[in-house]
Amino acid sequence: MSAETIRDAIKQRYGRAALRAQTVKGSSCCEAGSSGCGDPITSGLYSADESGAVPESALKASLGCGNPTALAELKAGETVLDLGSGGGIDVLLSARRVGPTGKAYGLDMTDEMLRLARDNQRSAGITNVEFLKGEIENIPLPDNSVDVIISNCVINLSADKDQVLREAFRVLRPGGRLAVSDIVVKGEVPAELRRNVELWIGCVAGALRDTEYFDKLTCAGFQDVEIEPTRIYGVEDAKQFLDGQGIDAACLATRIEGSFMSAFVRARKPLT
Repeated sequence: MSAETIRDAIKQRYGRAALRAQTVKGSSCCEAGSSGCGDPITSGLYSADESGAVPESALKASLGCGNPTALAELKAGETVLDLGSGGGIDVLLSARRVGPTGKAYGLDMTDEMLRLARDNQRSAGITNVEFLKGEIENIPLPDNSVDVIISNCVINLSADKDQVLREAFRVLRPGGRLAVSDIVVKGEVPAELRRNVELWIGCVAGALRDTEYFDKLTCAGFQDVEIEPTRIYGVEDAKQFLDGQGIDAACLATRIEGSFMSAFVRARKPLT
């Protein structure tokens, strides 16, 4: 798959997700305590308080694998950038955490998601937010301009993760923090997964091995790299996210038992 093929597929899927979030009734899989979603990756990520602090469509448009705002230890007055901000849920939650003296940027390449995110911002009445159009491989912000970078199951979607991490390093201020949720792999990913676009845009096939993630962050210049598992997926979970992808899910699931996990990835840009 070429980078352009992956990018086009992502735009189409996330454009549909944005429209669906505005029209489909009912609860989101991302809300804690939600049931019947059948998705072991996106379900139950946000507390009731967090869910109630943002418009419903922001929650419904979330396709993440974690809750980076809850783990990033954001402080009042900080500037935060969310890579692949989607419907804006993590940006809006971050903006509340950093307060009126701070700022939260959201970066997304999908027009439908950007329109939805800006609508959600207006509905929430949050002013210390700015949504930018662009790609995470080419962040439209100057060097040394943000304190914290968050992301929610988006870095895996890029076909050039080294460039994403170099750009993240560039825009962080000295001492700035990378604090992202992502899918991480232990061991080898079967070739059947790598070849499937639908799984790639679902954050599975593009997943890095934990050792690869560590090495790429280090090569980009980061230090104090930590990878903390937040969910480890078993056979039944694997069957759920492989089902309907034109793959023998029952057979392949047993081969990846315990290999995929949602993880919180932390790293820091050196002070000098």
